[in-house]
Amino acid sequence: MQQFVNTALGGITLGAVYAAFALALNLIWRSTRIVNFAQAPMAMITTYVALVLIDEGYSYWVGFAVALLSGLVLGAVVERVVIRPVEGKPDINAIILTLGLFVVLHSAAAIVFGSRFQSFPAPFGLRGIEVGGTSIALTPFGVFTVVAVATVMVLLVLLFRYTDLGLKMRASAFGPEVARLLGVRVGRMLTLGWALAALVGSLSGLLIAGGSLVHPAYMDSVVVYGFVAAVLGGLDSPVGSVVGGVLLGLSLSFVSGYVGSELVPLSALAILMVVLLLRPGGLFSHVAERRV
Repeated sequence: MQQFVNTALGGITLGAVYAAFALALNLIWRSTRIVNFAQAPMAMITTYVALVLIDEGYSYWVGFAVALLSGLVLGAVVERVVIRPVEGKPDINAIILTLGLFVVLHSAAAIVFGSRFQSFPAPFGLRGIEVGGTSIALTPFGVFTVVAVATVMVLLVLLFRYTDLGLKMRASAFGPEVARLLGVRVGRMLTLGWALAALVGSLSGLLIAGGSLVHPAYMDSVVVYGFVAAVLGGLDSPVGSVVGGVLLGLSLSFVSGYVGSELVPLSALAILMVVLLLRPGGLFSHVAERRV
């Protein structure tokens, strides 16, 4: 029974990490209708910015805040310099550019920060919390990760459902020409969407790195699992991204704990195939039914 509980708790924490990255994908999709494959290396860059500050003697929270701010600026710069020139062209052009950016940022990080593994601190303890004299597989940093992801999810739901700014961002993504006719500054909304998505991506990078080792490729596996989590829940739904991340984390944790860790990648692929076959829009998609 204890193994089952610990496996489930480990899966929830792991799922929160996937959900954090899925939320970044969800935000960029809802605000620009583009899948950003460079989200992971962008988060990696801002995590290194935090690590440099921490190594210089600043507190973890100063590095944390500067990393989020760096993500905000980096997202805006990428949109204005890399993505804006292909605005109005087929969406595949922007997606290919993000793949190119993926490679460029990897190389730049290796040149600037080096390719060696470096330890990244965590703001809270990494030892399991004791309940009734027994240590469970839930750490204070894991609790922080779950709370941070839930907070971001709530903020995104509030932004897109209850604010004029969220409505303008969605209008700019779905119908830029109509939005312009209604007085919406589409360019600013797209820049803001990229900036906020990069900020959320930076948060995911910091949560994944906490108490672990970072190197230029440490976010690569998260791209795959984060994308599966976003598709599982639905790219259009922040709640779906979080639920998808937790379900994926639980599934992979039980596979690893009871079947074998070597089957984890295959299990993720199987989940992705099943979702795409049975519910391509994700578990929380809202498909408008039209009578012809």
